[in-house]
Amino acid sequence: MARRSKIVSNALIAGALLLTSLGLGGIAMSAEPPAAKSAGGGVTVAHAAHAGHAGHAAHAGHAAHAGHTMASSSASSPEDPDGDGYIPANPPVTGVTPSTKEPPHRYFHEFQANCSVSHTKPDDPIVYPQRPGASHDHTFMGNTTTDAASTTASLDAGRTTCKAPGDKSGYWMPTLFDGDKPVLPTGPQTIYYKAGVTDYTSVRPFPKGLRFVVGDPMQTAEEFRRHPGFVEGWECGDSYFNVEFPKDCPSRPEVQLNIRFQAPSCWDGKYLDTPDHRSHMAYPVVNPGTNNNVCPADHPVALPMVEFKMAFPVNGDLSRARLASGPSWSFHYDFFNAWDAPTLKALVDHCVVGALQCDARGYDQTHPEAGAALDEDYELP
Repeated sequence: MARRSKIVSNALIAGALLLTSLGLGGIAMSAEPPAAKSAGGGVTVAHAAHAGHAGHAAHAGHAAHAGHTMASSSASSPEDPDGDGYIPANPPVTGVTPSTKEPPHRYFHEFQANCSVSHTKPDDPIVYPQRPGASHDHTFMGNTTTDAASTTASLDAGRTTCKAPGDKSGYWMPTLFDGDKPVLPTGPQTIYYKAGVTDYTSVRPFPKGLRFVVGDPMQTAEEFRRHPGFVEGWECGDSYFNVEFPKDCPSRPEVQLNIRFQAPSCWDGKYLDTPDHRSHMAYPVVNPGTNNNVCPADHPVALPMVEFKMAFPVNGDLSRARLASGPSWSFHYDFFNAWDAPTLKALVDHCVVGALQCDARGYDQTHPEAGAALDEDYELP
């Protein structure tokens, strides 16, 4: 069925392209929106928009249009030799049903990846593979080599700004500007890995090479506010839940502009990437008749829920603040997993499955008896 859906999808895209060439693009409902000039000077094509933003019941696979399919198909990744936008998992994860178990309640089941900014670049190896300069400007954290040519193998061979040397993953987001001046987060930023489902014991590590985009640079302000990944929006001082950059941000040295945003954490088990860079992932849904979060049936594999908690060293008058992707509500981010598999498994098992509130070493200060997953150098002991 998956292959059939790919064929149908490709046929629809081909039909849309034909109609567009005849000047009838407006008739094809699945046709791509035209490329738009980004604030950062690059060319960007709309990401897939959410259709149904009812909290965690919103499904990442429900897209209003095909997203970045055309952009991705024009230059495929070496990991996608046929250029159809699908990168199969090898091996796929099969035979999984969403867990409805209720383990003992624990408030925390998480660990942190503390990673610093390494560089900025108008590249995006997920959306625009092999096309340097095609994207709006991005601020990269984690792997120091991330660029348009990045693959799982190249990231695996790279270095990292994360505290844990085993985290070679690429993390990136649109660059924030204050006027024409880039504002880059300073020092290690907090990237949480949490349980997004009630049965935290069912969470397993990310497969190597999994990648996805969180949020949508083409979303409206209302779509941003209602997005299932929205946690507290833009915040500064005592101002929270803002869709726009706060206008009452105190001008004090210790005050920074912050944002928190969560990623989908349920995987279809089949693909490391899909043409819209979203459909292989979904947010948890509420199990009917309960208050519990479970993975949807078509995305049954529970993975860690990534949450960006970014702090930008800017405050006071934010009237000139903008993102390279556009206004404040165009915030989104990308994740490309290149963790050392044993290191990631140790942290997931110890902290998420073990229901602890861990730092980047996998150590919970409130439960010292549990020990740490990593040693003093943030490596496996």
